Amino acid sequence: MTKTRDSAGFHPGTPNEARVVDYLLGGKDNFAADREAADRAIAVAPELPMMAHEGRRFLGRAVRFLVAEGVRQFIDIGCGLPTQSNAHEVAQAAAPDSRVVYVASDPVVVTHSRAILADEVRTSVIQADMRDPDRVLAHPDLLRLIDLKRPVAILLISALHAIPEDEAALDIVARLRRAITSGSWMVISHPISDSSPHVTERLATLFQDRQIVKGSRRRDNVRSLAEIEPYFDGLELAEPGIARLPAWRRDRGEPTVDPESFWVVAGVGRKP
Repeated sequence: MTKTRDSAGFHPGTPNEARVVDYLLGGKDNFAADREAADRAIAVAPELPMMAHEGRRFLGRAVRFLVAEGVRQFIDIGCGLPTQSNAHEVAQAAAPDSRVVYVASDPVVVTHSRAILADEVRTSVIQADMRDPDRVLAHPDLLRLIDLKRPVAILLISALHAIPEDEAALDIVARLRRAITSGSWMVISHPISDSSPHVTERLATLFQDRQIVKGSRRRDNVRSLAEIEPYFDGLELAEPGIARLPAWRRDRGEPTVDPESFWVVAGVGRKP
């Protein structure tokens, strides 16, 4: 944590979403303000730590599936801190030649992540805003590892809920889909309001109080399943399609979680 403490703009008293998730996962890369914010969210939804772990399990299953499909390039957008069961560990364990670029907009997350990944030669972290996909994909540090003329997997794991404007979220996905070559994949997960509307509404309020972009329309809740289905337009979905995380290709021996109690869904789609 030393390098992060010394970083310009580092404010340990301000909660950071990436560190909050780290706390939910049982990690140590977090501070009192992050733990307090997480505890407020857990008071609303006690299942959050379980859901955070389940999200990591889904990430692992999706990355291993893509490696089996021949993918060796991954761009993880809105990645958070790469500290536990992250994309590059999973991909490179399955295929050591895999290359992974993490994309984060928060300079604190970028600085901390670079310190964590300092010894990695096939993994890098860039600072860029997913609201500008063209700039993300043109970043020289991304292009140093990723050849966009070859198939690539774009990971948007619980990232798009940070964009309160529906049109902007759709535009991000559409621009990324247009930019990647045929045979590339997109992995998208997103919380939905269909099952637990009161819980997700309260969590959305907590989140938007810190993250809402000036001038943006505040949503009353997170998106519904029907609102995120268009993110997969133009993609050929792998089985079982858009599913709740515990139901997406669960590995034998993983803890059993009732899919109907889970209010995050995901899909993995290939660009034809």
